[in-house]
Amino acid sequence: MPLYHTEDQAMLRDTARPFLADAAPVKHLRSLRDAKDATGFSRDLWKQFAEMGFTGAIVPEAHGGLGLGHVEAGIILEEIGRNLTPSPFLTTAVAAVEALKASATLGAEWLPRIASGDAIAALAIDEGAKHHPERTALRAERSGNGFRLSGRKAFVINGHAADLLIVAARTAGAAGEEDGITLFAVAKDAAGLSADPQRLVDSSLASAMTFDGVEVDADAVIGEVDHGWGPLTKLLDTGRVGAAAEMLGVGGAAMDMTVDYLKQRKQFGRLIGEFQALQHRAAHLYGELEIARATVLKAQQLMDNDDPRAELAVAVAKAKTGRAALLAVQEGVQMHGGIGMTDEYDVGLYMKRDRALEEFFGDARFHADRVARLNGY
Repeated sequence: MPLYHTEDQAMLRDTARPFLADAAPVKHLRSLRDAKDATGFSRDLWKQFAEMGFTGAIVPEAHGGLGLGHVEAGIILEEIGRNLTPSPFLTTAVAAVEALKASATLGAEWLPRIASGDAIAALAIDEGAKHHPERTALRAERSGNGFRLSGRKAFVINGHAADLLIVAARTAGAAGEEDGITLFAVAKDAAGLSADPQRLVDSSLASAMTFDGVEVDADAVIGEVDHGWGPLTKLLDTGRVGAAAEMLGVGGAAMDMTVDYLKQRKQFGRLIGEFQALQHRAAHLYGELEIARATVLKAQQLMDNDDPRAELAVAVAKAKTGRAALLAVQEGVQMHGGIGMTDEYDVGLYMKRDRALEEFFGDARFHADRVARLNGY
């Protein structure tokens, strides 16, 4: 598979880029942040996403979507990252959609609502400060014809505003084991469910979710009871490669901003971009981001083809892009000098979004370890 976009994919990029640059530029993030917006994103903008067809990008056509793939979703996510657009797109239109495809009943109920922009979904997976899905301890006990969920989840992005939660719970075994995990779809109005939203470094909102004997019926199960690790891994890998695509946008925009500054700022009577040391650093950054871009596109293509190598490729992409984007925002702040540390300049906001995205679905160290394990080390 060639590592470049097809003509149709390039047309999607040419549609998404001006739309997001106009409807949701960085000042949109600043506006929500400064107003201490309680939702953390604009529902009106989410409806505009739906009108553009973005929310249904990977939703099957039978459910009102476009039936596209991870490459196309990644194109939209890269533009979201480029503009720091606050949006539930990654968790709702990408990761949650992938999970809901595994259930005919739940898919028929929720996928059309996501495609039309009428539903927001969140992922209740992790329970600690870092990403370790195998450590799921929230219990799901048999209760009548369904289950009773009890426990807590941490770091649930947009959990306070979600209409639907995709929840990983333990129906057997002990925390740390892959077997015994089951995925559930839980509606926001379920009795015993509560959210405590906290603002993250990038001004988005994540919640600590409490499940106090939340009752769900058997139809809420995604996949098979006790055997949810497979669909959970597919859900997470979809989110991981999506987060990597968004990080490409963050890193790319930070690099572009920095290169523009090197062409404008003068010191000792010369443009600082004429200094060879800074040229070398800029060239190194460009090379790192291009390598990261290749790993992300390869992972997306393998995911779209259900290739067994996709899991490894996703881990490589998330690890490599995490390091490349971190380099981009750090170099951006440093090459901007003192003003790079001020809120007046946008480059600092890119560093904050990168910090949040790095943690989503596992950081670079988590995935470097995963690459090693998948290769038998």
